[in-house]
Formats: sequence, structure tokens, C-alpha cells
Amino acid sequence: MGWIFFKARYERMKSIDRNDLDRDPIVRLQHSFYVPLALLTGFALPPALGLLWHDPIGAFVYGGLVARLLTWHCTFLVNSLAHWDGLQPYSDDNTSRTNLLLALLTCGEGNHNFHSFPHDFRSGPSTFDWDPSKWVIILLHSLGLATGLRRARDEEIRVAREHMLLKEIAQAHTDGQVVGSDSTTGSEEECEDWQGQVWTAEQLAEYACGKGRCVLLLDGYAVDATEYLAEHPGGASLLRRYAVMSETLKLPGNSPPPNRSGARNADWAFYGGINKHTMAARRQMRRLRVAQVL
Repeated sequence: MGWIFFKARYERMKSIDRNDLDRDPIVRLQHSFYVPLALLTGFALPPALGLLWHDPIGAFVYGGLVARLLTWHCTFLVNSLAHWDGLQPYSDDNTSRTNLLLALLTCGEGNHNFHSFPHDFRSGPSTFDWDPSKWVIILLHSLGLATGLRRARDEEIRVAREHMLLKEIAQAHTDGQVVGSDSTTGSEEECEDWQGQVWTAEQLAEYACGKGRCVLLLDGYAVDATEYLAEHPGGASLLRRYAVMSETLKLPGNSPPPNRSGARNADWAFYGGINKHTMAARRQMRRLRVAQVL
């Protein structure tokens, strides 16, 4: 377990808009003084409290050492056991699973498969999901101590559950061979042909010039993501980086350049260049389509 003492570097994290965290004084304080705060609360505070019942050594052993050991193991089980055993009620785009035992041990984090909706503050959307962290946040929100709570749309959650249920039924009737759309590929078949507008690249560029608009060229379609900017888990600036006519931010070296109309293709970023998006995200982008681009 020596790896926990080394700080991993995630290069793609630099692309995520974290201005809200950088502005938060409590987050900045914790980030700046993480080590002394951890030592104080994890190892100094337990024996200090143990003095109240004249057993500081026992408090240090059980409230400090044993508690830290159990906390670490339960935390790290989320990215091991919750990717190996459990249910996948929302998505099978990755190996994350919902494990009730782990949810009980981690105050809801074991509902790992719901991370298909990463912008949602809940670990489990249902009232019956074991997710006490959710109720604490809701309580703080009711007291005015937490703001800006973000939830996935109920319709998106319902569609995701129905898709996985139909997939299970299909597997049961085809001896494990899944029928229907392939959720592991970058593009999914449409149920019907596109019936909307068809634009040239010049028309796309003209539309994208509208004040404040954020228009993406994705899968050959113009996607108006303006209304989605505030919901995007990676922040608005990341979407605008790959928007049509965007000239403000530099692209990574291995991403496709804009074409002659300034229509930058966002496929590279959407299908793995920055993040391999889930089926829920792909449905969201289809919902925001405004035209097919020739």
C-alpha cells in the first residue's frame, strides 16, 4: 500500500475548470494545510479526547491508528471491489458497480455506478439508496449552508435504468450476446433518420457567432451546448475550448485543427481525447442537436 504516499499526476485534470474550488476559502485552507490538519485530527485529537476518560493511549490506538486503517481500506475498496462485484443499474460503459455492502461502509460511495452522472451531488438518487452523505448535504442546503446543488434530470436517470434493464433481458434471451446499440463504441445508431435542418459549414459558423453561444461540431451535427454550460462536470471553459469559432484557448497538439470555416470537430475530445463520455452524456449531446452539418 505504499502507493498511497505518492501523489499521482493526472495531466487531463489541468483541462477541468476548477475556479469555483480555487475561490472557496475553506477548500484553499484545507489544500494549503492538509498535512498538519490530517495529523491533528487523525492522531492528536483522539488521545486529547481520551484524556476525558483517562485513557489517551487507548484513544490513540483505536481512534487514531485503527480508525485510519479502516478508513483507508474502505476508501480504497471503492476503486477495487466496486469495480469487480455488484450491480450496474445505470451504465456498463465502464466497470464501476453498485455494491450495497461497500455503500454501508462508505456512507454511500459504494453506489459507484451512479457516477455515470458525475455532476449529481448524490451517490444514490433513490430515497431507498443508502447514501447518508446525500441527506447531510440536503440538510445543510435547507439551512442555507450549501448552495448550487446539482442533480441529473429524472428523465435521464429513468432512460439509463431502462436501457440497462433491456440490455439484461436481451442478454438472457441471446445466451450472453448483447443486441441493440453498442455502448462501447464512440457513436450509436439513431432510431430514425435525422429530420431536422441540414447546414453547410458556413451556416454553422454563422449560427455559432450568436452572442454567448457555445456550439460544438460532434458526430457531424451542430450541438448547441449553451444551456448545458452550467451543468457540464468539466466546467464551461472546457466546452468552449472545443466550440466552433473558438479562438481563445489553445488545443492539445494531437487534436484536430479547425477547418476553413472555423468549425472545430469535438469528436476527439468527446470520445477519449479528454474523456470517454458515458451513454448518458451521448444522449444529452443528441438532445442538444440543432442541425446536421455537411
